[in-house]
Amino acid sequence: MPVLHHDFILTLSCPDAKGVVYRVSEFLYAHQCNILDSAQFGDDESQLFFMRVHFDAPVQTTPDELAKAFSVVASPLQMRWSIDLAQRKAKTLILVSQHGQCLNDLLFRTANGALPIEIVAVASNHTDFQGLVEHHGLAFHHLPVTNETRSAQESALLALARDHQVDLVVLARYMQILSPSLCEAWSGRAINIHHSFLPSFKGAKPYAQAYARGVKIIGATSHYVTTDLDEGPIIEQDIERVDHTLNATELARIGGDIESRVLARAVLWHAERRILLNGNKTVVFR
Repeated sequence: MPVLHHDFILTLSCPDAKGVVYRVSEFLYAHQCNILDSAQFGDDESQLFFMRVHFDAPVQTTPDELAKAFSVVASPLQMRWSIDLAQRKAKTLILVSQHGQCLNDLLFRTANGALPIEIVAVASNHTDFQGLVEHHGLAFHHLPVTNETRSAQESALLALARDHQVDLVVLARYMQILSPSLCEAWSGRAINIHHSFLPSFKGAKPYAQAYARGVKIIGATSHYVTTDLDEGPIIEQDIERVDHTLNATELARIGGDIESRVLARAVLWHAERRILLNGNKTVVFR
């Protein structure tokens, strides 16, 4: 009878040094693991080495057992690392306000299996998309916010993420600025979408401003949330060329499509453990 296996993903970063790949490969071989795919990158500027390994192991092996054994390899190499089951879906909390295109796209992609996430809840400061969310059989939490209630509302968001043991928070056009304490609590696991190819057009109607200026390129950027507003480590970007024949409504429609696909890629890569932080940048093993 053949031996049954199951898959894991190892991600790591450490000071760049000779023998890192050898030590990882040696460890996997010693534990009867088989490498399915592997990617690595050495950054000359930061002098850091990054690696993602997808491998299978004997079926009786648990993540805790592998982690305990791998810590002996990782410690002397000063690694930041994790080992997780490849099939484990990232528990995800989505935040949204009154623009629903990104939310609807994430709901659809998750429902058809294109995104390996488990949406545990959707929270909003408005009720516009309660029906849509509940139609998908998901919990909707209406958490309105004012300047006076912001602290209590963010405490409720933190409790929601904690109670559901959330791995990922997605700001799907959530039009509220997160406090520094909330940014810190969700560091490295909160993704935002931003119309960053319109950097001069701030506020609620960037596409109307872009139309008034006759822009020729529009786009979007997904990035991790940090205390520096819209300046977190960039995960993915995309653009489309536009021209004078398009009005503000048409620009907004095209922009919404770009935002949806850029955010979906970022969520996918995060869920598949393909993104590693490198200071103010990211390493993305696509």
